[in-house]
Amino acid sequence: MTMKKKIILSSVAVIVLGGASFLFFGSNKSSDKNDLLKVKVIRGTVVDKALAVGTIEPENEISVKSKVSGVVSRIFVDVGVYVKIGEPLLEVRPDPTPSELANAKRQVQLCQVDLDNLKKQRVRQESMIKNHLISDKEYEDFQMQYEESDLKLKIASENLALMESGKIKIGETEIESIIKAPISGFVLNRTIEVGDPVTPLTSYQEGTVLMKMANMERLIFKGTVDEIDVGKMKEGMDVEIKVGALPSDTVRGILRKIWLKAEKKDNSTVFPIEILIPAAKNAVLRAGYSANANIIIQKKVNVLTIPERVITFSNDSGFVNVARGKSKEEKHYIKTGLSDAINIEVVSGLNDSDEVFEKPVKKID
Repeated sequence: MTMKKKIILSSVAVIVLGGASFLFFGSNKSSDKNDLLKVKVIRGTVVDKALAVGTIEPENEISVKSKVSGVVSRIFVDVGVYVKIGEPLLEVRPDPTPSELANAKRQVQLCQVDLDNLKKQRVRQESMIKNHLISDKEYEDFQMQYEESDLKLKIASENLALMESGKIKIGETEIESIIKAPISGFVLNRTIEVGDPVTPLTSYQEGTVLMKMANMERLIFKGTVDEIDVGKMKEGMDVEIKVGALPSDTVRGILRKIWLKAEKKDNSTVFPIEILIPAAKNAVLRAGYSANANIIIQKKVNVLTIPERVITFSNDSGFVNVARGKSKEEKHYIKTGLSDAINIEVVSGLNDSDEVFEKPVKKID
């Protein structure tokens, strides 16, 4: 093949490829508008929500403690069991040290000796008051001393009995080593086992936590919300709670408390909140469930809505391209209202029957 023929064939190929490219891209360009998707203006519900992250907890959780020291000898109930107020939970066997037991016995003996001496003096005091050898005031002072000595003996004896048996009765009050349920509710957890030592609850020490109980009929959601949303929230707002362990259930609640002071969490500023959960229907809630709470800030029903992505915002205005026929469009300025970050309310500028073009996809060069 000669050089001249090669040049002619190459020129023909370039012309053919150029023509095909023109037809392809030219037709695409002219059909770009027809290829754009359209969305209908519909009536729907737009909800502005604030997200809170936290856990489900009992409204009132009780720590069960003992008023006597010793070791756990028996446990009557297990975790997860429902008990009524006054039912036995566990028994604490007194376990005094040899020194404590010896001191308690010596104290009883000393008090007994003191009372015996006063009993002997009492006979003489009664004889002397009859013969007017002492004054009424002196006799009254002796009677008071006698009664105090008698009371000291009772206290020492009760203390010794409590150390030895763990049970005493003072008047109408019974003190025993069997710890009973302070409320009706479920046993949430148990922090002791048989043989563990128990420190009593006194005015000087907190005492050993034996169990934790709660009435699971009233629960609360405790969590945090971002500072951006706090200004729009107020107590009494409705809440929708999604529990991670119950994906098919939505639990309703009421925002009860918003903390006045913020906290720092993961380099962000958040405010603690508390949501009251009434008796949940069709859902078994457990203490410690992690959950997300959507606090309903504002809700509008049966309003004109479009996806927010189709709007082109310019300064304080927004406009959309409304379809007119198959290939025509009109630029409409619209007034928008409430948004949930996906759909937005259209206050004016569009009608129910309108269709709006999606924005063209930007091509990457």
